[in-house]
Amino acid sequence: MTIHSVASTPYAGQRPGTSGLRKKVSEFLQPGYLENFVEAIFQTIGDCRGQTLVLGGDGRYFNRTAVGVILQMAAAHGVGRVLVGQGGILSTPAVSCVIRKHAAFGGIVLSASHNPGGPEGDFGIKYNIGNGGPAPEKITEALYLYTQTNALYRISDAAVPDLDTVGVSRIEQMDVEVIDPVSDYAELMASLFDFAAIKALFAGGFTMRFDAMHAVCGPYAHAILEGMLGAPAGTVINGTPLEDFGGHHPDPNPVNAAELIAEMFGAAAPDFGAASDGDADRNMIVARGLAVTPSDSLAIIAANAKLAPGYRAGLAGIARSMPTSTAADRVAKSLGIPCYETPTGWKYFGNLLDAGMVTLCGEESYGTGSSHIREKDGLWAVLFWLNLLAASGKPAATLVREHWATFGRNYYSRHDYEAVDAQAAEAMMAHLRGQLGQLAGRQLDGFTVALADDFVYTDPVDLSVTSKQGVRIVMTDGSRIVFRLSGTGTEGATIRLYLEKYEADQARHAIDPQQALAGLATIAANLSQLKTRTGRDHPTIVT
Repeated sequence: MTIHSVASTPYAGQRPGTSGLRKKVSEFLQPGYLENFVEAIFQTIGDCRGQTLVLGGDGRYFNRTAVGVILQMAAAHGVGRVLVGQGGILSTPAVSCVIRKHAAFGGIVLSASHNPGGPEGDFGIKYNIGNGGPAPEKITEALYLYTQTNALYRISDAAVPDLDTVGVSRIEQMDVEVIDPVSDYAELMASLFDFAAIKALFAGGFTMRFDAMHAVCGPYAHAILEGMLGAPAGTVINGTPLEDFGGHHPDPNPVNAAELIAEMFGAAAPDFGAASDGDADRNMIVARGLAVTPSDSLAIIAANAKLAPGYRAGLAGIARSMPTSTAADRVAKSLGIPCYETPTGWKYFGNLLDAGMVTLCGEESYGTGSSHIREKDGLWAVLFWLNLLAASGKPAATLVREHWATFGRNYYSRHDYEAVDAQAAEAMMAHLRGQLGQLAGRQLDGFTVALADDFVYTDPVDLSVTSKQGVRIVMTDGSRIVFRLSGTGTEGATIRLYLEKYEADQARHAIDPQQALAGLATIAANLSQLKTRTGRDHPTIVT
């Protein structure tokens, strides 16, 4: 066994986005591409000799190959021990859980989250720090700078050990410990929720459908829902992880989880429905005949948090990404706790969580989580809802409508324009920014603009400043239009338009959201000149 220093050439464009480096599989297959990025990780995180790292991914195409390469490189850099999920599998929430439980130095997550998989699909890699959360911007930027000058990487030629058998083996002087990917995570969930009450719910005839979308959450859902909680066999559908997710897009929204939506809106719908994404950090909650928006889900969990054993002490605060609706703000106000508005990207919640300033966090892109780990957590959110249903004895749709009756309804929708020419998208954003100074006070089709800016975030913990996080136009009645470019796509640019309108009148809570938001959509189209500038006359997807 020999450790080699292999000459390489830097690859352009290895800058991590909001959640790591995501590219087409074909790019990762280029000679030295993965190795150059992994070398940059080891060079950036500091001396990890003798330290413990966690490693795993969502099982998509190239996952197992990448695990082997990273193990060989970790050994070459003197890592003492790597905890790797059996078969190279660990959900993103489970990576965070394992890092925290075993006090690891950090971890490497292999996933492109909700992006498609397979040989023609996407792959991704990111580094999580010792708190279990995604590396902050100062680390990812240093990592990127190293990739631009890197001329070699270090790697062992030792054989990769058997990843399918739980146990310990060695590469060079490094222990490779293959662990059950579910056990630590399941133990944590059992400490947070009333599993006895949820088990009694299922024993009483409660029915549920959970769509794992042929992604990594399948084994976790089978073990916890059908195993520990006694849900009937067949509760979990599409539960076997596949390298290409069965040819489907593993993004849990009403469009991509159409099979689940059709069942939940059918005559024989189960009592409750849910779905998770490629790496199990996102969730969609579906009541009978009603898809719950992620913004509402966060607010409802917050309003009822004390029903779950792990949250009976109350909430320190709530954090939401800027584009997420203000529904959680209303709950926070009623509870007398702060609600923080951050940029998009889970890493921005880390400081707030570590400082004990917030307990719950959420993003409009189907991500919800809490202080139990430092990632969003799809199955955790589903278990929270099951705990609420068991404790309240009410159907999910009733909980939603009662919440609206108490706090009002925030009509909300996101319009995605995918694979747009990057220069055209940037020009459209520049056009919007150029109008911001003249919008305040203007009348726009019945709305009056109260605030127009390009969101800037000052972290209240370390006072770091993050700018250009999305153009927002806020009306005097609280309605909002937000434009931003997504950092999770791999082709061109994705323009995201967010629309929000608050409605206090309970008699108007049953309007179709797109109808309720139509006026704002027209204003957004006119201000942005989106059709003229991008050639797109309708969104790729509406959620």
